[in-house]
Amino acid sequence: MSERIQKALAQAGHGSRRQVEAWVQEGRITVNGKIAMLGAHITEDDKVLLDGKQLRLKFKHELPLKVILYHKPEGEICTRNDPERRATIYDNLPKLRGGRWVAVGRLDINTSGMLLLTTSGELANKLMHPSSGMEREYAVRVLGEVDREMIKSMREGVELEDGMASFDTIRDAGGQGANHWYHVIITEGRKREVRRLWESQGVTVSRLIRVRFGDIILPRGLSAGKFVDLDMASLNKLLRTVDMPAIEKKHGRSDARTKVPLKPRLDEKPKRKKRASAKKGYAPVARRKKPAKKK
Repeated sequence: MSERIQKALAQAGHGSRRQVEAWVQEGRITVNGKIAMLGAHITEDDKVLLDGKQLRLKFKHELPLKVILYHKPEGEICTRNDPERRATIYDNLPKLRGGRWVAVGRLDINTSGMLLLTTSGELANKLMHPSSGMEREYAVRVLGEVDREMIKSMREGVELEDGMASFDTIRDAGGQGANHWYHVIITEGRKREVRRLWESQGVTVSRLIRVRFGDIILPRGLSAGKFVDLDMASLNKLLRTVDMPAIEKKHGRSDARTKVPLKPRLDEKPKRKKRASAKKGYAPVARRKKPAKKK
């Protein structure tokens, strides 16, 4: 089985189709030692290199597009294989036949909260790309005093080692004592950006939770270490934000693990079964009382 190079690499999670096309045009991709041509077909057995580094290929089965929301706990890492054998997010995810879950961004080991994962490498790359402008909202617990000048500085921009960075919004969320909570929004996904911005002001982040990605909010009822399938409406809304075609609704939703209809969503109230009404002209017969036993 062969696929066009841009489609195959996008499905494998190496970049969006446009990114792959740009790499091919720049001569950065080789196939079996030769510079790749745009639109060329490749197979899983071909040796494909990007800037001299071999790319993993696996596209025998094109999986249906799925997105799950995982509530990452602290202490887990987002790496698929860890030499130190630490717990990873993939330990708690459903297994896929002929494919793999691609994480939309990462959270460091000390950060908890929502993480989206998808079967589509193209979707993941589009959502992560800065041009998407996807908002990421975090609940931050800060240890230390924070004044107005510090807030103003982080809104206007701070020079970090990898360039200027700033929060789009900072909202006071209350707290007592030395620890205080804030909600912040950024539209980038740079490494430890939220922590580094606060640390630039001389304070320490004692807890960090991602609570929103775009319009998708971490459900209150979803325990750490658990996941839930994105419902069809939320999935199609996500697809539209990155100009990808919506998915037609089939007969009911299915679970990523069991492929059976899901239970009601976390924001849905279970429907009560209606009692069967008595048929017209039917009168229930009263039960006869048992005669009292003679003493």
